[in-house]
Amino acid sequence: MTSHHAVPTLDDVARTAGVSPATVSRSLNTPALVSRETLQRVKAAVADLGYTPNFGARFMAAKRTMTIGAIIPTMENAIFAKGIQAFQERLHSLGYTLLISSSSYDPEIEAEQVRALASRGADGILLIGYWREEKVYEFLKQRNIPFLLAWAFAANNALPAIGFDNRAAMYQLCDKVLAMGHRNIAVISGTTEGNDRAMNRLKGITERLKVEGFNLDTVPIIETPYDIDNGANAFEELMRGPERPSVVMCGNDVLGVGALQRAQEMGLQVPSEVSITGFDGIELARVVTPKLTTVRVPHSEMGHRAADELVRMVESGEVGRSQELASEIVVEKSIISLA
Repeated sequence: MTSHHAVPTLDDVARTAGVSPATVSRSLNTPALVSRETLQRVKAAVADLGYTPNFGARFMAAKRTMTIGAIIPTMENAIFAKGIQAFQERLHSLGYTLLISSSSYDPEIEAEQVRALASRGADGILLIGYWREEKVYEFLKQRNIPFLLAWAFAANNALPAIGFDNRAAMYQLCDKVLAMGHRNIAVISGTTEGNDRAMNRLKGITERLKVEGFNLDTVPIIETPYDIDNGANAFEELMRGPERPSVVMCGNDVLGVGALQRAQEMGLQVPSEVSITGFDGIELARVVTPKLTTVRVPHSEMGHRAADELVRMVESGEVGRSQELASEIVVEKSIISLA
């Protein structure tokens, strides 16, 4: 004889937890609005009863899927890991699920992923940086899908963004390098085509050097995709050039660690023979020897704020509000003062 058990309802959860059905609904939909004690009771009741919320009905009523999409350029290194982790954690606390894709820095792939997320009903989409073809922005606007940019901030751009000024941050780091007496400067930049973050970081260096009176034609600059091996190979190329630089400024910490690794393989002492700087302040920069001088980016704060703002845009229907976050120069033992 087969036993049939009634499917538990929201009212069953409310009775078991000793709260109202409305409180159960708030606990499941907007847990941040419920006390921790009440939330624990509701979660325990849900677990004991095996209750599964009827999300389909809820989504139809709200005309939302409670999912947010994010497209990042790469998952191959830790550049975006901490910020996306913070973004996901905050989304979860707000009752949303994250769908994440990687574009491999390919604008066509990113455009395809935007369309795919839209077709899956993503309520909003997080994108990295400003640069992409205008047709992507037009697609999102035509379908009324809120989008927010991160890892970049430009005061003169109307698109909603939560991030930091890449050009200003690298300008300040270059200013610090000059103040330490370095005049023989070389650069390993990320690929700037289609990447406004890399482009603006390189611009921060070249603009500061131009103010100092440098002839930019004499400043060695190598552009290469973000990868430890690429950073290492670019560093060796610079060191085998006609004039060795006293400092190599790298477009991010991944390239900087590659440069540091190759310096050690070549028997060069860092920083007594050559100084090296990075950008991003990821954990990798702190675990190498010597620690890498870098620009520390507020990854976690950026992820949290981006989640809050994108959800606000989705739920209110209002336009996005840009926020500029501060970065910080961290001087470690990978650079020496020549002043």
